[in-house]
Amino acid sequence: MNIKRFDWSRIAFSVILGGLSIFFIIPLVWMLSASAKFERDVMVYPIQWIPKDWNWVNNFHKVWLENVPFSLFYWNSLKLAVIATVSTLLFSSMAAFSFAKLRAPGKGVMFGMMMSFMIIPEQATLVPRFIMIKWMGLYNTHTGIIVMLMFSMYFTFLMRQFMLGVHNEFIESAKIDGAGYVRIYAQIMLPLSKPILATAGIIKFIWTWNDYQNPLIFLFTKELYPLPLGIQFFRQEYSNNVSLMMMAAVSAIIPLIIVFIALQKQVINGITVGGVKG
Repeated sequence: MNIKRFDWSRIAFSVILGGLSIFFIIPLVWMLSASAKFERDVMVYPIQWIPKDWNWVNNFHKVWLENVPFSLFYWNSLKLAVIATVSTLLFSSMAAFSFAKLRAPGKGVMFGMMMSFMIIPEQATLVPRFIMIKWMGLYNTHTGIIVMLMFSMYFTFLMRQFMLGVHNEFIESAKIDGAGYVRIYAQIMLPLSKPILATAGIIKFIWTWNDYQNPLIFLFTKELYPLPLGIQFFRQEYSNNVSLMMMAAVSAIIPLIIVFIALQKQVINGITVGGVKG
């Protein structure tokens, strides 16, 4: 007779994780709740998690359509994040394919040099980058920001390591069928690399969306500011209105949530494949 025994360690682990999940999600729930309230109800105790009087539409209108050009800052952030993410995925995947699958003299030395550059802190390159961007005539332009963000040694390294795991038989079979390296890259390597591309895309989009340092140094025109800089004007205008600040914060995280939901399936597949290989 088989008697099922409770795995108490697994139950305790699940309870701890559940408690931590609730602990971390409470600030997000409070932010969502406060964004839909009148200002007089935001700091009421005990907390009204579901507002009695809803003011969501009015708060939304004030954030997006009144004194501060929130929609312009939002559009600037969206443009920078999308272009920088797509460019990074394109150039990093091409470089990774070259390092992983192509034969070229000095390839190992070049890859070693690239890895050695990863130990240099980003802040240490600010002055040389500032001089180069000014010399190229790209200072105070979105193009200058995108040029600096479109190449990544970190993602090149991650994609190269993933592509090393792709069997060479795929490439050899394609060569026998007459495919060139461009076609092999586009029709074989990229589809097989969807998990790492999705992971890199999520990380790069979040990094660019939240980037404060580069726009602060390389932009000085207000109309070019992305959301992290533009929201400072919002704080000056509505510093005493918490509900409007929360509405702005909720609006700011929407693209991040959409990107994560859209690509999470590929990321989970990548983790599963990595677990099987391990």
